[in-house]
Amino acid sequence: MGRTSKDKRDVYYRLAKENGWRARSAFKLLQLDEEFQLFKGVKRAVDLCAAPGSWSQVLSQKVGGQSSGQVVAVDLQAMAPLPGVIQIQGDITQLSTAKEIIQHFEGCPADLVVCDGAPDVTGLHDVDEYMQAQLLLAALNIATHVLKLGGCFVAKIFRGRDVTLLYSQLRIFFSSVLCAKPKSSRNSSIEAFAVCQGYDPPEGFIPDLTRPLLNHSYDFNQLDGPTRVIVPFVTCGDLSAYDSDRTYSLDLDDGSEYKYTPPTQPPIAPPYQEACRLKKNGQLAKELLPQECSINSVDKLPQPLPIHTVLTPKVEDNEINCSS
Repeated sequence: MGRTSKDKRDVYYRLAKENGWRARSAFKLLQLDEEFQLFKGVKRAVDLCAAPGSWSQVLSQKVGGQSSGQVVAVDLQAMAPLPGVIQIQGDITQLSTAKEIIQHFEGCPADLVVCDGAPDVTGLHDVDEYMQAQLLLAALNIATHVLKLGGCFVAKIFRGRDVTLLYSQLRIFFSSVLCAKPKSSRNSSIEAFAVCQGYDPPEGFIPDLTRPLLNHSYDFNQLDGPTRVIVPFVTCGDLSAYDSDRTYSLDLDDGSEYKYTPPTQPPIAPPYQEACRLKKNGQLAKELLPQECSINSVDKLPQPLPIHTVLTPKVEDNEINCSS
């Protein structure tokens, strides 16, 4: 697929480059803020799994642009610098990362924690949903270390078969839990965003990154039985917004020719960089087609087993007459 065809297929991909966003996911956070006013009164925000940095860009403008606003971005991968954003290259499952976040906030807790992280999908839906659930729980776990009482937590979630268990877990720590689907998120995708407001952990709860949150010390089966709680599903964005699943023409309204816009920030040392180099040099291993095999290699292939024909004994006419 060429550059122009990709621009034509995904309007938010094109708009992100034209507006200077590092990725199309910036529109997801903007549309979530339009619906829930996430940035109202926020002075300290944390962006988990931040690379390539589109959500950090939004936070730097909405929060970091204020005189006392601070934004901390955390990711295992390196990320290009952003004005007004403090970067931590660390693991969100480590206590040292939580301590470093609080250190940058001078001992004060965060008002908002967001996480747009997702695993490298395999196509096996059960596996992908499980890995995404574990990533969300890891983000929730570190949020319990750095989030203030009454704070807000927003994280990507896959609406799979067992998503109600995650909702129940989130309900333990937040007074309000909603499932939101921004207009810029494709309808064909099972992704959505858990918007959790009013951080209020159980009495006596002590954050501990060495212990998984899904244990039996808390009653997290709140979505079963006659007293179950239904988590509302909210769509963000009005009908006039662009449809992420629609193909838009590149013909401009003023009749001018469309010009391709390069990405705002290319990835820094991505994991697939070595594979791209090998492919460009023709060094990637590939499967040989039958016509590409040499004669000697064909001769060495195991020959098919001979087919033995079983002959049915012939029945004489007189035998048939006798039996009749």
